[in-house]
Amino acid sequence: MAQWTSAVGAAQLARLLNSQQDRPAGAATRRPPAYRALADGIRLLVLEGRVPVAARLPAERELALSLSVSRTTVAAAYEALRAEGFLESRRGAGSWTAVPAGNPLPARGLEPLPPETLGSMIDLGCAALPAPEPWLTRAVQGALEELPPYAHTHGDYPAGLPALRAMIAERYTARGIPTMPEQIMVTTGAMGAIDAICHLFGGRGERIAVESPSYANILQLMREAGARLVPVAMAEGLTGWDMDRWRQVLRDAAPRIAYVVADFHNPTGALADEDQRRRLVEAARSAGTVLVADETMTELWLDEVSMPRPVCAFDPAGSTVVTVGSASKAFWAGMRIGWVRAAPDVIRSLVAARAYADLGTPVLEQLAVNWLFSTGGWEHAVELRRGQARENRDALVAAVRKELPSWEFEVPQGGLTLWVRAGGLSGSRLAEVGERVGVRVPSGPRFGVDGAFEGYVRLPFTVGGAVAEEAAARLAAAARVVENGGASGGGESPRTFVA
Repeated sequence: MAQWTSAVGAAQLARLLNSQQDRPAGAATRRPPAYRALADGIRLLVLEGRVPVAARLPAERELALSLSVSRTTVAAAYEALRAEGFLESRRGAGSWTAVPAGNPLPARGLEPLPPETLGSMIDLGCAALPAPEPWLTRAVQGALEELPPYAHTHGDYPAGLPALRAMIAERYTARGIPTMPEQIMVTTGAMGAIDAICHLFGGRGERIAVESPSYANILQLMREAGARLVPVAMAEGLTGWDMDRWRQVLRDAAPRIAYVVADFHNPTGALADEDQRRRLVEAARSAGTVLVADETMTELWLDEVSMPRPVCAFDPAGSTVVTVGSASKAFWAGMRIGWVRAAPDVIRSLVAARAYADLGTPVLEQLAVNWLFSTGGWEHAVELRRGQARENRDALVAAVRKELPSWEFEVPQGGLTLWVRAGGLSGSRLAEVGERVGVRVPSGPRFGVDGAFEGYVRLPFTVGGAVAEEAAARLAAAARVVENGGASGGGESPRTFVA
């Protein structure tokens, strides 16, 4: 197996290193030697995911020319990184980034909270809101009214209920992408859809290109499927994808699948523009890569924003772009209905393979979603969801800025998450101490590949008002413990909070 999966050019690495000079500096300290400063800069780029793990670095002479330093300086920096475990090398193969054995690696999903913590723990581990009533109740009542004819059948619809498939196809057509029901398969949530796609296209050992950072649960799903993840760093700010990096990875690593969230990316909230979408589809088509576009956040715009056309608009036949949608984020996480839009032959293959997986999606929930789509209830429910998420976002942003002014983030225009650089603190330690002081947050490494993003946490827009203020206060308490290098020792217990 090759030791590296992507490459970073000398000019690109120099640009990334130079951009660090614009970051806020800490207290004045003695300036380190040039080689040490270079090594520290590369290490920080790896830990923040801006240079992926297993990325081949430029040769010493090339980087020295781009940085206008001596080759000796670069050689000494590379040697320091090797000694610290952040670089591996082999004669004839070059040098590639790594993480040391003791660095925190991505963890499995957060365990369910024990019953005794309910009412005292503020749970920011899940980016999901309560159901938008009364629309959930109305949808279930409408589904029950439509159920009798289906109850007289076997109830097994591997591709999904014909009525719901037709309705989803109509909704894509209304968005400007002509779609037939034969291009739709209904799944058990978006996770079920992506699991089926990975098993169809990405056998064990296949490379899958993913945004870095990316949605933690999807990364874990792919790891457990035996995929080799190739991370592609996001562009700076909330500007979407770095197309130079994407073209390089698609050309050099030749991944079988690429997974992206174009609309209000999870966890950063970035929105890819239309030109990026067009160019990524073209690059994926040229590389023979199946581009999986996750649209679960598409309808969760929170500010006035001109939405770009969907990724599948640049491949309406669905031969290159396989689109995944879901009711779980825009409506309610308990409504486990998702769907796939692709070419009819891809859908047929997915449906055939399903016989050895989950067989089909619950009929009653499909009828509920179909009721929402056909009656206009979906639009009313999603508007309620946007309003709630908007209020929560604004409250959380204000609270974090007040309690933790050194933490850095950009406010997204949509989605459900805030991606926060935690003032130089360890996200893993913050998550550990946070649970002891009554707030649960997922640490940054869960959203990266091989230990990146240790200095980040993800904060979802799931609480607002006084609860958001209390959550930020508890995070500040956790941060003080981490800053002091100690543990709470049980002295700080979470206050019971009643919303």
